[in-house]
Amino acid sequence: MRILITGASGLIGKALQRSYSEKGYEMLLAGRGEPKHENQILWTVEDGFRKEDLPRLEGLDGVVHLAGEGIAGLRWTEEKKKAIRDSRVDGTRNLVNALAGLKQKPKVFIAGSALGFYGDRGDDVMTETSSPGDTFLAEVCREWETESRRAEDLGIRTVLLRTGIVLSKDGGALATMMTPFKFGVGGSIGSGKQWMSWISLQDLVDAILFFITTPGLSGPVNAVTPYPVTNDEFTHTLARVLGRPAFFAVPRAALQLAFGEMADAALLAGQRMTPERLRREHFDFRYPRLEGALRAALETHG
Repeated sequence: MRILITGASGLIGKALQRSYSEKGYEMLLAGRGEPKHENQILWTVEDGFRKEDLPRLEGLDGVVHLAGEGIAGLRWTEEKKKAIRDSRVDGTRNLVNALAGLKQKPKVFIAGSALGFYGDRGDDVMTETSSPGDTFLAEVCREWETESRRAEDLGIRTVLLRTGIVLSKDGGALATMMTPFKFGVGGSIGSGKQWMSWISLQDLVDAILFFITTPGLSGPVNAVTPYPVTNDEFTHTLARVLGRPAFFAVPRAALQLAFGEMADAALLAGQRMTPERLRREHFDFRYPRLEGALRAALETHG
């Protein structure tokens, strides 16, 4: 099996590389900088692929498109927001344009998206048929998915991967949350009532392969566990697994002062998602419950 991966140096991309290498798949890793290895290919958000490299894309079994500017950790300046949008929307446009010119197009396009598609929806349960939100991230996700869906017009089966919070000690939200707990000052964020829809890194890797090898599956898919939790439940479960207290809640006002719009959109917003498509396809989660997923994440590389 031949798979092209963009964003291969990120948390999910590295996990895919480990898994696919073990399975003996041939991978083509797209990214910035001159390629140093045979399985690397130059690709940028702004310019796409070099013309001379396009023949290497012929006859792929799948494309997994994960590239995108990180959204958390910094205040959102106008420049940062532009980078978040352009890396997803313009990058996807350039990638699909390259696929359009191929004689042998890939069999499937797994296109990154995110839980931000739904905005902040309180206690409402979000399925794949739920409407998008009205936040900045929701707008970015809508544009992102619109560009991805252009692959459908090319006859390429397209899956829109609305990924929840990915659990791994090697990066992402969990690695960030663990730091204050290690110093005994962990706790809930804001009210603690906001919903967190999550998935273990291993289950996400399994799910992406499931999407590649399930011919009838296309369109949006909520890549989350069937059991979302509130931020309170998440933090107290994490404290129990780490053997640390969870006494120190971080007030909403302090987060807004420190991070501005990013706090409301990425830290205080909640999405209560359910994986209806995966349920209908009988996908088997290794770690459907939070405590088991956290213990597994802290013991392995995902």
